[in-house]
Amino acid sequence: MLAAILIPALFSVSLLTGCAQNGDIALPYDKDTTNNSFRFESNDTYNTAAAFAEDLCIPEGDSSSANEIEAGADSYGSAAFFDIKNKKTMYSKNVYARLYPASLTKVMTALVAIENCDMDKILTADESCVLTEDDVQKIGLKAGDTMTLDQALHFLLIYSANDVANLIAVNVGGSIDGFAVLMNERAKKLGATNTNFVNPSGLHDDNHYTSSYDMYLMFNEAIKYGKFIEIIGMSEYSTVYKNMAGDSVEFSCTSTNRYFRGQVNAPTQVNIIGGKTGTTMLAGANLILLSKDSSGNSYISVVMRAKNADVLYEKTNSMLTMLT
Repeated sequence: MLAAILIPALFSVSLLTGCAQNGDIALPYDKDTTNNSFRFESNDTYNTAAAFAEDLCIPEGDSSSANEIEAGADSYGSAAFFDIKNKKTMYSKNVYARLYPASLTKVMTALVAIENCDMDKILTADESCVLTEDDVQKIGLKAGDTMTLDQALHFLLIYSANDVANLIAVNVGGSIDGFAVLMNERAKKLGATNTNFVNPSGLHDDNHYTSSYDMYLMFNEAIKYGKFIEIIGMSEYSTVYKNMAGDSVEFSCTSTNRYFRGQVNAPTQVNIIGGKTGTTMLAGANLILLSKDSSGNSYISVVMRAKNADVLYEKTNSMLTMLT
């Protein structure tokens, strides 16, 4: 009798949790959903977040001014602006919508690496680190190349190198899949309930997603580490690593952040500390940013799925203007 009760109950729990024994379960399509074509919603996220973190910013819904369109030439999918000191959400739009993060993923890649590995650990590239696609951001790693984690984090966060993301993954997590497990475990501990990672780079996968609020949770944790803040604040980087033969390989790069490239100016009295960009065709243009006002108070802004880079930085600046 007890087994007859427990078996259906356990089956129901497994359906609710979305766990699968033999692979991923695709998110179902619902013709009656209110979601648009590029996002998914989790209606219970606010209640979950509010229960676990009284010391975090908790959006209670869209800001009254957040009435921009989500389609067209000037569109974006989600945006948020958080006052870290006062734990206040200054702006929010679709913050719990599930979106593709592109290279914003590398925030979590860096966090997991920093928390699980020494900066001077030598990382060695294998074949999974060799990317040959022309349209993929990379430094051109070859099997047998070596560098320290410190060097790798600079390439990861400044230049957004996807082959270096794989390098970190295989050396810290044992494999790309193994590292993704670590990423998801850490994300869940932070309360990032609308997140699932399948790789360390953010190269597109339909089952690789997050939300603006979850990105805030992850970035807010990452900036607790001085090394992370140091690297995201750099506009350029040069170093020498080794190939399989032990020969030196020189590589220099500049930041993907337009604020640091001199292409975009922040509003008056706003100091850009640093951040992470991310762009793919399906994810759109994305940016998470740490900034400070004239009093030195810190803020996190995030914009996801902007139509293009111009819209991305225009929307970011419109939120930063709240500090002037």
